[in-house]
Amino acid sequence: MRMSLAQRVLLTWLFTLLFLIMLVLKLDEKAPWNWFLIFIPVWIFDTILLVMLIVKMAGRCKSGFDPRNGSHNMKKKVWYLIAMLLKLAFCLALCAKLQRFTTMKLAYVFIPLWALLIGGMVELGYNIFYVRRD
Repeated sequence: MRMSLAQRVLLTWLFTLLFLIMLVLKLDEKAPWNWFLIFIPVWIFDTILLVMLIVKMAGRCKSGFDPRNGSHNMKKKVWYLIAMLLKLAFCLALCAKLQRFTTMKLAYVFIPLWALLIGGMVELGYNIFYVRRD
């Protein structure tokens, strides 16, 4: 299943809009739902992205794949997988904190997000300043 850019943008907007509507309803106290329910659009969107990423990574295992051309691409996909898992960890910790399931300090809740942002900055710097030598 290959999605066009327009489909991906539309899907992103749809899930973002649903999440923001649910968040506003929760913050205005019009929806007495659990915080984990408010994040359902985020969970669904992340699940779609993770499945697509895992399918692309699993495509390397099929017969006839030439691994010489894709080692850099695979490293990028592994980084994307780690980034998705860090985002998932942050969202789960945030929901648990907001729902008062844990007494964890708020600074600890943000550790996965900080790691994700630092990793993103390293990736950006690598892509800007790395000069490929052919």
